[in-house]
Amino acid sequence: MTVRTGLSVRVKGPLAPYATGVAEDLCERGYSDVSAWHHMRLFSQLSAWMEQAGLEPPDLTASEVGTFLGDRRRAAPTGLRTERTLGPMLTYLRRVTAVPELVTAPPDGPVERLLERYRDHLLRERGLVTTTAAQYLVDARMFLRERVSTSGQLELVAMNGEEVTQYVLRECRRRSVASSKLMVTRLRSLLRFLHLVGEAPPLAEVVPMVPGWRASGLPHALEPEQVDRLMVSCDRETAAGRRDHAMLTLLLRLGLRAGEVAALELDDFDWRSGEVIIRGKGNCQERLPLPVDVGEAVTAYVLNGRPHSHCRRLFMRARAPLGGVTSCAVKAAVRSACQRAGVTPAGAHRLRHTAATEMLRAGASLVEVSQVLRHRSPATTTIYARVDRGALRELARPWPGSEA
Repeated sequence: MTVRTGLSVRVKGPLAPYATGVAEDLCERGYSDVSAWHHMRLFSQLSAWMEQAGLEPPDLTASEVGTFLGDRRRAAPTGLRTERTLGPMLTYLRRVTAVPELVTAPPDGPVERLLERYRDHLLRERGLVTTTAAQYLVDARMFLRERVSTSGQLELVAMNGEEVTQYVLRECRRRSVASSKLMVTRLRSLLRFLHLVGEAPPLAEVVPMVPGWRASGLPHALEPEQVDRLMVSCDRETAAGRRDHAMLTLLLRLGLRAGEVAALELDDFDWRSGEVIIRGKGNCQERLPLPVDVGEAVTAYVLNGRPHSHCRRLFMRARAPLGGVTSCAVKAAVRSACQRAGVTPAGAHRLRHTAATEMLRAGASLVEVSQVLRHRSPATTTIYARVDRGALRELARPWPGSEA
C-alpha cells in the first residue's frame, strides 16, 4: 500500500495507513510545512525499513526503533537520526494504538525500588509536584547508596542515630548553609517514610539542625527602574514577546512562582468576577483578584499570540511541538528579559520578592502581603519587614563611642 500525504511525501509499507493522520497531527502541533516534510520523509523511511524487515506495526517496539535508528546512523551520518526526532510520530501511533506503548523498565536494585515507593509517597501523600519530588530523590539516593552492603542489600533496620548524624556533618562540610538546610529537611522526610513503611527505626528526630538565622538578610528585589526596563524589553509585536510580557506581569503583580505561572489554564480566569485561580504548593487552589494590567496583558497574548490548540494551558511554546510551557521556560523568559534589559541576571523568584516589596511600599500590611503570596506561616512574610531601608536607618542607634 502506498499513500501520498498532503506534504508531497509518498509512504509505502505497513505504516502507510497512518501517514495522513501523522501529517495532519504534525501540522496541528505547529510544525511548519518544511519541518513536517522532513519528519514525514523519516516516517516514510521507517515504514520502508519495516517492510524490508518483515515487521508489522504491532512489532515496532522500543528495541526495533533503536535498531532502525542504528541502521540510519550508519547509512546517513547526519540528519534526523535520533529517537527524539521520531517522538512526534511515535506519539501519534501510540495514541491510535497502532504500535505498542513504550514500556518503562522497572527500577533495578533495592535503592531504586525503594526510591520508586518514596516518589509515589511524595506525590500522592505529601502533594509535592514532580520537580520538587525529583529534588528530594537526589538527596535520598545519595543517603541510601551508602547503606548498600557488599552483598547488594540495603541495611536500614540496624541504622542508628550516630550514623545519621555523621552523614549530616560530613555533607554539611561541603555545602552552603542554604543547601545544608534543604538537605536535612529532605533527609527527615526520607527517614519518616522509611519508618512509616517499616524499613527503618524512627530516626527523623535525631537529624541535627543546621545553624543559621532565619530570614537574616534583606530580600533581593529589583528597583522600579529595573522593572520598567524589564517590561519594555519584551517585543510585544511578536507572539513570544506578548507571552513573555504576560508572564512577567503575573510574576511582578501577583507574586506568583514560576511553576504557578506555567500551570495556569484558560479556565482559571473568571473574567466576570475579576479573579484567577492559582494552583500553589501542596495541590492547593486559591483565588486572587485579577488586576487590570494583568488582565490586559493576558488578553493581548490570548487574542493575538497564543497558538490555536486543544491544550487548555494558558502559556504555550512558541515553537513546535505545541504544548504548555514548563516552569523552566518561565525562568528562562525572566533571564532572557534581564539580558535584553541590561539588568543583573535574576531568577523568577526575585520578581516574587519585588512584588512583595512594591506592595509594602504602596502601604500594604504584612498580613495583606502574606495573603497575596499565600504563605502558610505568617513568619515567612516577616523578612519583608526589612525592606524599607530608610525607616530602618532611623531606628538604628549609633555605635558606642562613635559620633551620633
